[in-house]
Amino acid sequence: MKKIINDKKNLLTDMLSGYAKSHKDRVVLEGNILYRKNKKDPKKVAVIIGNGSGHEPAMIDLVGEGLFDANVCGQIFTAPSSVEMIKAVKKLHDYGHKDILILVSSHEGDILNAKMTLMLAKAEGIEPKMVVLWDDVSSAPKGMETERRGSAGLFFPFKVVCGAAEDGMNIDDLIRLAEKVRDNTRALSTAISGGTNPETGLKMFELPEDEIEVGMGVHGESGAHRMKLPTAHELVEYMLDIIVEDKPFVKGDDVLVLVNNAGSLTYLELYTIYDEIEKYLNKRGINVVRNWVGTYVTTQEMAGFSIALCKSDDEILKYYDYKADGPLFR
Repeated sequence: MKKIINDKKNLLTDMLSGYAKSHKDRVVLEGNILYRKNKKDPKKVAVIIGNGSGHEPAMIDLVGEGLFDANVCGQIFTAPSSVEMIKAVKKLHDYGHKDILILVSSHEGDILNAKMTLMLAKAEGIEPKMVVLWDDVSSAPKGMETERRGSAGLFFPFKVVCGAAEDGMNIDDLIRLAEKVRDNTRALSTAISGGTNPETGLKMFELPEDEIEVGMGVHGESGAHRMKLPTAHELVEYMLDIIVEDKPFVKGDDVLVLVNNAGSLTYLELYTIYDEIEKYLNKRGINVVRNWVGTYVTTQEMAGFSIALCKSDDEILKYYDYKADGPLFR
């Protein structure tokens, strides 16, 4: 492993310290929690996320106006504990937020700790609510969507729900909207080479030079299967056949598209992939109304990408387009 770091025991604190200093106009750091500096009206719902680190820019770049009110940063690839999460809940409650919503990526540790946070909060006289989000079609078969894990497609519910909260939507409607966007989203990933865990220095997985793995998780979890390295056209067609059928997305649908760089893919590759996506969808009469191509959720320097589609409507598009001011969106 070659990484420019200090003591492995201080990976998170070193990164967050530098991050907070470089974005001091937008965030405030307390321990391992990032809060937005420009606070939301306390009459509105506060929205928070807890996530393992090592996936930057997610989720540290999603704190700010029109985005999350707080991000509780766990250790590398590890969900933050309920003790850490409750600190953020109490802080936002102290700001005056009666209603607090926790958005949870569907992974066992994240869900368990979020549920424990609700219990701890109730003992403090606070009653936050939570929504579990998933999108990865490779992690469980059709009909078992609740067993699926969260991946890059959560970009859509995060952006839409945070925008709606900034606009003043009440918490029950935010939950409805989160579930609507989640259920309209499908994602699939591919890896062409593995990254390294900065705490252990070990490769997450190895791939022969002429093979790829389809269905990798955001923590380097093994995919659904391996195949010989195809062309961009062949790979996008293969992945979108799976995604489009799973929803299914049909002629006349309006969709939001995400192409996410898993770590070390180049623009040459990313925009070639997006070109193939547009050609595929246009051929089937599926309308791309918005697209986002770039680095959002990474697995260190893993080379690979995710494709996510979200079936859109007027409500989803309104809040997807809602003004945001954070390092990832300006």
